[in-house]
Amino acid sequence: MTMPSVRSIARQVLPDPLWLRADILRLRAAQLPMRVLPEGRAARAHLAALRDAHRGETCVILGNGPSIRGFDLARLDGAATFCLNRGYLLWEDSGREPSFFVAVNDLVIDQFHSEIAGLSCPLFLPWIHRDRFRGVPNAVFVELRNDVRFTTDVRWGVAPCGTVTVAAMQLAYHMGFSTVVLLGVDHRFQTTGPPHARVRQDGGDPNHFRSDYFGDGTLWNLPDLRLSERGYAMARAAFEAAGRQVFNATPDSALNVFARAELDHALPFSADLPR
Repeated sequence: MTMPSVRSIARQVLPDPLWLRADILRLRAAQLPMRVLPEGRAARAHLAALRDAHRGETCVILGNGPSIRGFDLARLDGAATFCLNRGYLLWEDSGREPSFFVAVNDLVIDQFHSEIAGLSCPLFLPWIHRDRFRGVPNAVFVELRNDVRFTTDVRWGVAPCGTVTVAAMQLAYHMGFSTVVLLGVDHRFQTTGPPHARVRQDGGDPNHFRSDYFGDGTLWNLPDLRLSERGYAMARAAFEAAGRQVFNATPDSALNVFARAELDHALPFSADLPR
């Protein structure tokens, strides 16, 4: 069942510049306290300490498409890894944990915040959801921006451009990673409908690596692939301008913005890993 959100209704009724401007102003107003409250300043200081902390290193950002189903996480041992949304389900039986976790979607956080809070890696989460993570010492709060842009200094916010993957890429850039490898970013969905519309999952989830990723009855937002591609294009431009690189190592990915590479070739230490 598709339920129109306020945002999707506004996009249908208002011209693009008006709904976008209204969305930006609403979110900025909700986050103004981050600029003045002590906990907001502390969050920015934490982000400042991460600036270029991983300069010259390689990281893997794991999407959650069906292509990642059954993937052997041992192949990533030694690499810094970003886990997105409910991607932690891939890790739960592996005896491993990702290096970083990122979630920016309201519905994901509203429904699964207790599971997210149980992870021990750094959790990058929107400031507007800080009340759900009180007392969680590894929560790192960021300002969420609805601008269509690629932010290279996340002390002043992240702009997801329709996908948490772009938000993770901004964090990776901020931390100084020189090579980013995308894996599991299929960039295609079987479920279709208006971008950003809120839907209730009916039965198993065909769009992710597990059928219970967004299981029966779970609320989620339909993707905006066009907006995401704009975000990916800006990410590529930012990384290339800084002499850095992004590879898409996802088999049969529909995302054609980035250069393709086999995972074993994209990771500098992959020759010693089990196949």
